[in-house]
Amino acid sequence: MALADPASCAKGSEDSSPFPDIIELNVGGQVYITRHPTLVSVPGSLLWEMFTQKNARSLARDSKGRFFVDRDGFLFRYILDYMRDQQLVLPEHFPERGRLQREAEYFMLPELVKLLVPKLSEQNSLGDDPCQSDPEELAGFITIGYRGSYTLGRDSQTDAKFRRVARIMVCGKTSLAKEVFGDTLNESRDPDRPPERYTSRYYLKFTFLEQAFDKLADAGFHMVACNSTGTCAFAHEQ
Repeated sequence: MALADPASCAKGSEDSSPFPDIIELNVGGQVYITRHPTLVSVPGSLLWEMFTQKNARSLARDSKGRFFVDRDGFLFRYILDYMRDQQLVLPEHFPERGRLQREAEYFMLPELVKLLVPKLSEQNSLGDDPCQSDPEELAGFITIGYRGSYTLGRDSQTDAKFRRVARIMVCGKTSLAKEVFGDTLNESRDPDRPPERYTSRYYLKFTFLEQAFDKLADAGFHMVACNSTGTCAFAHEQ
């Protein structure tokens, strides 16, 4: 009776594995190369399900045979970093925290989602005691100002339409402004300002008020007051 060579048995077992040890991923057009154990390091996650519970042939691939995932290729680098050691390390003043949280939810990484909860929400949920800390220390404030002009309708002065917002100005703590507005914040008027200092010299590179308030809402801010004045140009001679 012939006995099988142990080495050949081990080799055959490795060859029968549906996934190689080194895996190439195409995530939204960005190519990543990592090890199979990294992708399955968080049981229950989407990547764990893809690379343990599914057949390799059933997964989408690009034209070069790489496994394809239709998600944000730039933000996936942070997902992959977390999969390696279950720790979150982000650049200073990282402006994509909300979007990265959405990616973490898609990849079914609940612990990472908890780490990405907006800082303001975490601080506001510290306790039920309203006297626990000063609200200004918990959240911080950002004031938005703008310069613009508008026209009045022919029949009613209440029918006012904005023609143009020339500039949207930002006043607040430097670190908060950078975290909320990121690269859309123009720093040319106030360079090298310490992150804990306040400034009113920033302005935004875009001129849509809705875009400014969308970014504030995404970061967990709530409007507490507003006021407006304007330079009016009538649409008729009166």
